[in-house]
Amino acid sequence: MFDFIDIDWGNLLVEAGIIAAQVIGILIAFAIVRAIGKKLINRSFDRLTKKGDVTNGRALTLRSLSENVFSYALVFVLVATLFNIFGLSVASLIAGAGIVGLAIGFGAQGLVSDVVTGFFLLLEKQIDVNDYVTVGAIDGVVESVGLRTTQIRSFDGTLNFIPNRDITTVSNHSRGNMRALVDIGVSYDENIDEAMAVLKTVCEKVAKDNAAVVEGPDVIGVQAFGASDVTLRIIAKAKSGEQWGVERELRKSIKEALDAHDIEIPFPHQVTIHKGLENPVQS
Repeated sequence: MFDFIDIDWGNLLVEAGIIAAQVIGILIAFAIVRAIGKKLINRSFDRLTKKGDVTNGRALTLRSLSENVFSYALVFVLVATLFNIFGLSVASLIAGAGIVGLAIGFGAQGLVSDVVTGFFLLLEKQIDVNDYVTVGAIDGVVESVGLRTTQIRSFDGTLNFIPNRDITTVSNHSRGNMRALVDIGVSYDENIDEAMAVLKTVCEKVAKDNAAVVEGPDVIGVQAFGASDVTLRIIAKAKSGEQWGVERELRKSIKEALDAHDIEIPFPHQVTIHKGLENPVQS
């Protein structure tokens, strides 16, 4: 029968205290090394960005990935060290991991696919942090690119976590300049040449005042004949992500200029007929 009296409680407490001190020391060292490592990684990529060796978006992408890899490696070292402190063999940890890996191998195919796809996304520079992209039915700005998932912030604020294996087609709208397009309708009663001349004046002013405009804006001409208007089209090239602002400024300036020259922009009219009245009432 086990006798508690024969236990050397003093020696046991000393050993427990030593182990506890070692564990606390290892955890403190882990926190310090992790903080220093992340700081060094941040400094390295800040230096590369300042030198112009990589773009800011690329630096943010690689920085996030480097921090993740560093953290995973550090956690493995921490676990292995704790195994040694408790008298467990690191070899048994690796062997156990191998057995577990075989057991879940078939179920981990998706994870492997995520990692492989994430690797090629980074290697081929398909997307970077702060890029405006379309992935499937999701539009938004890339916030993070990892080995397993990619995070895209939609314009309504939704943060989408997309497994990398689901990223089969990527449309990157941040590579090169973007098109700004504005269609404006004028009445059939108006002089088209006069309307186009007014629009050209507006385009020249916007091109001069808006630094986001790279090329144009140009009045292309008559685009279509509508039910009540003639559609004129204006096209410009703008810096990536600035095309919507250029379009909004063009629309505002066009409206003001057409009003100033008494050029009508058609809009629906409602005619109300009251029975018993001689003349209809327009509104």
